[in-house]
Amino acid sequence: MSSSTPATLKRNLKQRHVVFIGLAYMSPFAVFDTFGIVSEATQGHVPMSYIIITIAVLFTAFSYAKMVRVYPSAGSAYTYARRTIAAPVGFLVGWVALLDYLFLPMINALLAKIYLSAQFPEVPGWLWIVGLLVIITALNIVGVRISAAANMIMVVFQALLAIVFAILTVRAILADDALSFTFAPFYSMNADMMSLVGGASVLALAFLGFDAVTTLAEETVDPRRTVPRAIMWIAALGAAFFVAITYVMQTLVPDLETLQSIADDIEGASPYIALLIGGIAFQTLFLAGATVSVLSSGLASQLSASRLLYAMGRDGILARKLFSYVHPKFGTPVFNIVLVGAIALVALRLDLNAATSLINFGAFTAFAFVNLSVIAFWLRHRTTSHITGSTWSWVLVPAIGFLINAALWVSLDELAMKVGLIWTGVGIVYLAWLTRGFRRPTPEMSFNEAGDLPTGVMRVGE
Repeated sequence: MSSSTPATLKRNLKQRHVVFIGLAYMSPFAVFDTFGIVSEATQGHVPMSYIIITIAVLFTAFSYAKMVRVYPSAGSAYTYARRTIAAPVGFLVGWVALLDYLFLPMINALLAKIYLSAQFPEVPGWLWIVGLLVIITALNIVGVRISAAANMIMVVFQALLAIVFAILTVRAILADDALSFTFAPFYSMNADMMSLVGGASVLALAFLGFDAVTTLAEETVDPRRTVPRAIMWIAALGAAFFVAITYVMQTLVPDLETLQSIADDIEGASPYIALLIGGIAFQTLFLAGATVSVLSSGLASQLSASRLLYAMGRDGILARKLFSYVHPKFGTPVFNIVLVGAIALVALRLDLNAATSLINFGAFTAFAFVNLSVIAFWLRHRTTSHITGSTWSWVLVPAIGFLINAALWVSLDELAMKVGLIWTGVGIVYLAWLTRGFRRPTPEMSFNEAGDLPTGVMRVGE
C-alpha cells in the first residue's frame, strides 16, 4: 500500500465472528438485569413481554437482512435511510441512533461499577468505570478480530453460566410442592396488554445486538450473505434464550410479593435469586458472569458506535479527517474508538434508568426507519431487476414491523421522549447549519465497489 493511500477497514470477520459479536452486544446476562423491573411492571409476565418484543424484532431483522444485502456498508440504518428515502432523513436517523450507540457503553460501565462495588465496596466506584473503559478501548483499537475472539470466549462463559442458573432454578421449582410449570408466566387473568407492551419497550435493550452487526459489513467476508444470516441467527438465539430463562425465573417467583420476599432491591433481584437457588458460592460465580457480561457488551457496543461515526465522517457529516481516519497498522478507526470511550465516562454521573430509556428512543427510531427503507427501496426499484421475491416481503412485512416499532416508541416514558426529541431538534439545527439553511445538499457517501446498487447490480435474493 502506498503511504499516500488512506487505510481502509479490513475484511476479517466470518459468520461465526459476526454472530458472537452480536450476541455479546445483546449480552446474555441482560435478561437478569431487567427481570425485576419488568416483572413488577407486567405483574409477573416477563416471558410474554419478551415474546412481544421478539415479534417486533423478527419483522425488523427481516428488513435489516434485506437492506444489508444491497448496502453492505458500515452505516447501518443511517445508510439505508439516506440511500432509499432522502439524505437529510438518513442524517437524522443516524443522529438519533447515536443515542443508542453512544449510551450503551455508558450503561455497561455503570453496571460494572454496580456489580464490582457490591463485591468490593472498599474500592472507589469510579475506578471500575475507568478501568473497564480503558480495557475495552485498548482491545478495540488493536483489531476487530481480537475483539471478536475475546467476545466469543466471554459469550460462551455467560451462556454456560446461564444454563447452570436455569438448571438450578428448575431444581428449586421441582423441590417446592407449591410451584408447578404452567402457562401463567405468559398469560393470566390479571395480564394487561398495555403493561405487557410497556415491558416489551424496556426489554428492547436486550435485542440491540442483531442490528448493530450491520455496522460491521465492511469488515465481513462476503457481507451480502454472511451478515443477513448472522442477523437472523442472533435474533432467534437471543429470543429463545430470553424466553426460556425468564419462564423458569417467573415460575420460581410468580408475583411481586414473592420477589420482594427474597430480594432487598427489585432492580437487582437476580443476584438474590442466584443466592436462593445456589447459595453464596453460586451467587459469587453469578456476579462474576455479570461482570464478564458488561465487559463483552462494552467491547461490542464501543465497536459498533465507532463504525457509525466512521460512516458519518466518511460522508462529511462529521469532520472527515478525524472520523473517517483508519489506523494503517490496526485497520481500526482509532479516533472514534477513543472518543466513544471518553464519552462513556459520563457514566460517572449517569442515571441508569434514564440512559436505558434514551437508548430505546434511538433504537425504535432506527428500527422504524429501516422498515420504511425497505418499502422505499421497493418503490424506487420495483420495475428493475434489483427486486426479487414477492411484494408482501417488500411491503407488508416491513409495514407491520414499522407499526409495531412505532407503537413501542410512543410507549416510552416521558423523560425519554423529551430528551430524545430535544436531541432530534439539535440534529435538525446542525443539519441546517451544515447545508447553509438547506440550500446545499447533504454530503453524499462515495461507495466503494461493494456498496452502491447501480454499480454492483446486486439483486436481493441471490
